[in-house]
Amino acid sequence: MFFGIILICLALFTAEYELNKDSGGGKSDKVVNIFNWGDYIDPKLITKFEKQTGYKISYETFDSNEAMYTKIKQGGTSYDIAIPSDYMIQKMIQNHLLLRIDHKKLKGLSNIDSKFLNLSFDPENKYSLPYFWGTLGIIYNDKYVKASEVKHWNDLWNPQFKNSIMLIDGAREVMGLTLNSQGKSVNDTNANDLEAAYRKLKKLSPNVKAILADEIKVYMAQNESPIAVSYSGEAMEMMDDNKHLHYTIPSEGSNIWFDNMVIPKTAKNIKGAYAFLNFMLNPKNAAQNAEYVAYATPNGAAKKLLPKSMQRDKVMYPSNKTIAHLEVYDALSQKNLSKYNDLFLQFKMH
Repeated sequence: MFFGIILICLALFTAEYELNKDSGGGKSDKVVNIFNWGDYIDPKLITKFEKQTGYKISYETFDSNEAMYTKIKQGGTSYDIAIPSDYMIQKMIQNHLLLRIDHKKLKGLSNIDSKFLNLSFDPENKYSLPYFWGTLGIIYNDKYVKASEVKHWNDLWNPQFKNSIMLIDGAREVMGLTLNSQGKSVNDTNANDLEAAYRKLKKLSPNVKAILADEIKVYMAQNESPIAVSYSGEAMEMMDDNKHLHYTIPSEGSNIWFDNMVIPKTAKNIKGAYAFLNFMLNPKNAAQNAEYVAYATPNGAAKKLLPKSMQRDKVMYPSNKTIAHLEVYDALSQKNLSKYNDLFLQFKMH
């Protein structure tokens, strides 16, 4: 009896050890800790990676670049891969939170379209590799709005759109589109320009039905609002659910964004991190991910594997002429970022 109890305890101890080991509680070199946006990778790719490499993936999500930055800076969890956006990558580089990427360890970097490499936020891609990209624009419902009525940001101020517009809940996005509507840059930090943008933004209030995040997709798909401002990938999802929805990028300018893969400075499994980078550089894997997530892949070889309808889709892949008028968000100083946030908060409370 006593001997049997010892065997049971020993078995339970062994099982617990194996569980801890697999979940990262034991050998960190067997686990790749990934920090990503929610639902931003095909779950089947995680399974495929684990089978191919022998690593286990521990996957956590964040809902904003700022939340991701704070957690990595605090260093409580050693993430091996994170996927921040352009301006945040720039900030993380400035604050020495990322490891340099050894290009000699990469397989498939040549698959990435050259126009998505060597960008301003990470020259020579010393710290990051492209994952997805997209744009900010206007979604409209042709049951209520004509295409000619929403070609420009200024059109949103039209009195006929009273209580008709859903805005994405973001200071850089909303302040940025207002600055664009005045012929200014989305990265403008001139105090007078920002105050002028705020004064104009207040005049948009009567037309704003709601300021939301992911809920915009549901409401637009259900014909709850004629117009919304959101990102291209979100637009793709809405349009899949409602044939009356369309997406347009104002010709005067807008935001083009990039989410890239990085290796945080506190990473424990460097070898596993490179295995994941190389896995995602593979055209088949990148194409599968693009079909699942519905954002544009920067992997030129992967794009060729997508259905022709996706390759030709101007929402996912706008023309070079359109892209030429788009801007990446710069990493603003804390003072200027606070100014953007304060003005946006005042507008929301207006």
